[in-house]
Amino acid sequence: MNATTLAIALGLFSAITLATANLAVKLGSDILVGRAVLSTSSALMVAPFALVVPWPDAATLAALGWAIPVHFAYQICLIRALERGDFSLVFPIMRGTAPLLTALAAAVILGERLSAIGWLGLAIATVAVIAFAWPRQGGGWRAHPDAAALGWAGATAIGVALYSVADARGVRIAPTPVTYIVWLFMVDWVLVTITALAVRRGQVMAVVAARWRYGLAAGALSVLSFGSALYAFSLIETAKVAALRETAVVWAAVFGARLLREGSGAPRIAAAFMLVAGLILLQFAG
Repeated sequence: MNATTLAIALGLFSAITLATANLAVKLGSDILVGRAVLSTSSALMVAPFALVVPWPDAATLAALGWAIPVHFAYQICLIRALERGDFSLVFPIMRGTAPLLTALAAAVILGERLSAIGWLGLAIATVAVIAFAWPRQGGGWRAHPDAAALGWAGATAIGVALYSVADARGVRIAPTPVTYIVWLFMVDWVLVTITALAVRRGQVMAVVAARWRYGLAAGALSVLSFGSALYAFSLIETAKVAALRETAVVWAAVFGARLLREGSGAPRIAAAFMLVAGLILLQFAG
């Protein structure tokens, strides 16, 4: 298997595990605590590997110093979006908008360029995102019933774009890609867990005791999803990996319609497939 084929396989695997991990967080009774459990359990799962991978050098530590605040801001926006909107609405918005933003950021920061066909694919994906966000009940954008959820989803998309670029840089300058992956998980749990303990205070342990399985499952899936994506970043262009990973929106639309019984199931699934079409066009733009 050559590097490109491996990267595509890793990106698609990352997509389904990403959607499932976020579904597990959404199913929990407290999304903030669920996210903290996810991050903490992920760190515990990868901790043994910290003993065997090459130690992070100064450049890797500097990359982590930039990435961790970006990841924290992304997580807070993600939590807010999941608290306020349907899974099948906010997840496609936050993930489907990200490839366009990632491509723009990668072009400016990493010097990567996409062909005209690639930009066309991103444009199609953007139209699909608009279809997701379009008010179902009429009344225009000012009276949109999901305005707050969409706002947080859009902020999450910006976070996805920023951390994708930060992490792509990190895996490329680290002694090995696995070094950056392991140490990112090792430190990523701290800020969100402190936030959960501060905000929920005495409620944290009760929530964890009642719904810990969801957070633990989400943590395992997160390790698989994000680890796969980060390794793929070291093999092909950042925007293409991000685009492959965002095919998770199809799974999110299906999960929302079938498992959570959310409204507008068929239109959202159709928009998700349109979004994937744009992302595939980006992937094979060459």
